[in-house]
Amino acid sequence: MAFLSIVLPVYGVAGYLEECLDSILDQTGADIEVIAVDDASTDGSAAILDRYAARDTRLRVMHLAENVGLGPARNIGLAEATGEYVWFVDSDDYLAPGALRAVARRLRETTPQVMLFDFAKVDVTGRTRRSPLQWRLKPLETPDVFSAVEIPHVLRPLHTAWSRVIRRDWLIGLDIPFQAAWYEDVSFTYPVTAAADRISVLYRVCYYYRQRAHGSITKSHGDDRHFHVFDQYKIVYDTLDKWEINDPGLREAMYTRMQYHFRFVFGGTERVPRSRRREYFIRMAADLRARRPAGMPPAGRMERLRWWLITRGAWRSFNAARVAKDTAGSMKRTSRKTRRNVVRVFQAGSRRLLHGYAWAQRRLPVDQHLAVYSAYWAIGYRCSPAAIYEKARELAPQIRGVWVVDKKYADTMPPGVDYVTTGSREHLRALARARYLINNVNFSHDHYRKRPGTTVVQTHHGTPLKAMGMEHHKYPVGGHGMNLRELLGRCSDWDVSISTSAFNTAVWQRAYPVPYRTMEIGYPRNDYLVNAAPGERDRIRRELGLAEGELAVLYAPTHRDWQGTFSPMLDVEELADELGENARVLMRAHYFNAPAGGVGSGGHPRVFDVSAYPKVEELYLATDVLITDYSSLMFDFAVLDRPMVIFAPDWDAYQRVRGVTFDLFETPPGVIATTPADLIDAFRTGEVHGDAAAKARTEFRERFCPHRDGKASERVVREIMLGESPA
Repeated sequence: MAFLSIVLPVYGVAGYLEECLDSILDQTGADIEVIAVDDASTDGSAAILDRYAARDTRLRVMHLAENVGLGPARNIGLAEATGEYVWFVDSDDYLAPGALRAVARRLRETTPQVMLFDFAKVDVTGRTRRSPLQWRLKPLETPDVFSAVEIPHVLRPLHTAWSRVIRRDWLIGLDIPFQAAWYEDVSFTYPVTAAADRISVLYRVCYYYRQRAHGSITKSHGDDRHFHVFDQYKIVYDTLDKWEINDPGLREAMYTRMQYHFRFVFGGTERVPRSRRREYFIRMAADLRARRPAGMPPAGRMERLRWWLITRGAWRSFNAARVAKDTAGSMKRTSRKTRRNVVRVFQAGSRRLLHGYAWAQRRLPVDQHLAVYSAYWAIGYRCSPAAIYEKARELAPQIRGVWVVDKKYADTMPPGVDYVTTGSREHLRALARARYLINNVNFSHDHYRKRPGTTVVQTHHGTPLKAMGMEHHKYPVGGHGMNLRELLGRCSDWDVSISTSAFNTAVWQRAYPVPYRTMEIGYPRNDYLVNAAPGERDRIRRELGLAEGELAVLYAPTHRDWQGTFSPMLDVEELADELGENARVLMRAHYFNAPAGGVGSGGHPRVFDVSAYPKVEELYLATDVLITDYSSLMFDFAVLDRPMVIFAPDWDAYQRVRGVTFDLFETPPGVIATTPADLIDAFRTGEVHGDAAAKARTEFRERFCPHRDGKASERVVREIMLGESPA
């Protein structure tokens, strides 16, 4: 008997089925069985199921002789299930990495009858959009376990069967089968949820819901199928009456969902044909009149009008009101557009004034004692510019340093650091007058024009494994939306480019083919790793909550341009379990994906989310082992000469789609793993700390970070600001 049964109805999904099966069967950390019900598929799905079942005994396949439909296929699968819990998964969708382990853990912790979880919608381009439960549950702070009566808004999340996991024996006792009709989820999900007095929530994306371009139930029309929605809600209400579930809050929430659903189906001719819209309205009006809870007030003026028309079955007036509403909406949009145009005129005038101010400032003498700093598109005090700033305050105090920061990040600036906010007059004046300009990206030409007699220092923000700059034309995914000519124009401002090695110098020359002087000195931000005080590591580890002697493993994957939602490819909770009680996993998302806030729990007692930790260099210092994939962090961490593991499950795809500057498998900084099992084995066998890994790390350091004496910042200040000859 498995802990979790996954029921998988299959019909006409050969193009998606393998991804779905892989997303389930490749996961570990949960005792599962998969009951796949082949609903007489004719597209090759049956052969795929048999092939997978032959190599994985957890998958059982039932081939039906004739098509029975989604609802009955689920009923057949449920009858065969043996698990303590059951999850109805649609075979054209797929599970998130680590979902099974997380779901199993949450079920064991809370022992609910029903558990909800976050999901993400996947469009036809592969872009994902998360749908957090916090947006649909009220109050936002829900207890670990609650009932539908306690929180009626638990009915707000999607009514789909796949969006919840259910205790199997309890479900069978309810005797609520799926119907052989459209909208069959309605008559199943709402009664099951309403009956539950133990509901729990997992605030984690566990499921990817594929929104296909064709075939959606809401886009089909031409027959009676959309009228099935009325029958399904009749079953819901008959069931609630039979069970005597009469809580007013729950009844109002149920009615609100029904009213929304009826009007959603009614809302477009692509669902209900124009010739049958009057018929649909009359049925909708009758059901809404009959089931409206006593004393439930309409929600607003338009709602009151709709309700008044519905109670009288006034189809023509209701339709006219809908047209009037659409017309009013169009007029309102037109009015908003007019207001926006007026605002744009004023904004354009304001911009012209600011440009005029900047133009006038550029006619004034360059301030020989002013340096402007910025990092990562003005998000705050970071990276190599911060290291140079600190060294300049020490060696060249006569040069005043001013940071450029976006207004929303202004409160993150350290005390005593002078700054200006982007777009302000002070910002324009600083850019126009500064003798030195230091950035790890480019200054925007919206605000900046290079002046003779000034020095622009481009520090960059990492040694690149991925293709950069002009190389993007070969790999359009990485350069999506990028104007390479404009980029080249901004790069032409550079006077100095910082490099870590001969390899890095060659990459920058190919990526940014403009005239500049290269300072091959190592990255200033890494000086901290070499020069840190003896007690610094212990201080940081204490702040992170790491115990003395505890193994700190930092997992820091890079950003993938084709990924709309951050979705780590490694199950960090499984890793923490495998590493044991004396290990802590620090999870850090790329800064494109990192949330606001500080260090937080990852939902596992030995997993910490450090995505928002402000100084990644401090995390390096606290870390014993780094796990990354293709991130430039590996080149910085190599300065410390500590063990590294490259987890590269999608290396072939990454190098084809994103482009790379060298073969990571030929020159790794330590161990390389392509599967979670291989990665865990590397720790279990000691390979991570072995001689072969140390030898690979040494060769990697010599090639990619030969300059690691902790004096890069000093060299920049002495050569650029003080005019001293390089040592």
